[in-house]
Amino acid sequence: MTEFQWPWEYTFPPFFTLQPHEETRNQQIKVWSDLFLQYLKHLNKFQVNINESSSPLFYNETLKRRLTPETILHILEQLRQTGHAAPLDKRRIEWQVYWYTLEEYANMVYDWVQQTGQLNTICTLYEIASGENSEGMEFHGVDEAVLLNALRILENKGKCEIVQLDDSYGIKFF
Repeated sequence: MTEFQWPWEYTFPPFFTLQPHEETRNQQIKVWSDLFLQYLKHLNKFQVNINESSSPLFYNETLKRRLTPETILHILEQLRQTGHAAPLDKRRIEWQVYWYTLEEYANMVYDWVQQTGQLNTICTLYEIASGENSEGMEFHGVDEAVLLNALRILENKGKCEIVQLDDSYGIKFF
């Protein structure tokens, strides 16, 4: 795995403190939001805990600067508003983060199903997320919980049916 390339802002100490001026703060949150998505994609990680204070995403060891849990929550709320995150608990400590929105994942998967002639067939979550046929696709390697949430969008549109089989799922595409 290649080393993550941090943006220049990451080495700028005020970047770790939520700025009081609204326009500056909005730009800061946008940069942080993009950084969250890029960093988590680099690690192939789909879940964060706002109390992971030792994560390089939240703590720059060189600068000895750390994001507060409140600032992390503010960034995650911004990602939620853009469709890139959702809280997994009522206290909003654990979050699921998506590099693409669930709608975008759903569309990518459905396009792939059509292109590979898999309409009216049943696929497993594993086949879609990690199978040989999906290698090279943007959704390859996606967390199965994220994929399942995206597939529920397709199910609500009548484009697939999700069937639970013991501890796994089968998806029939229409």
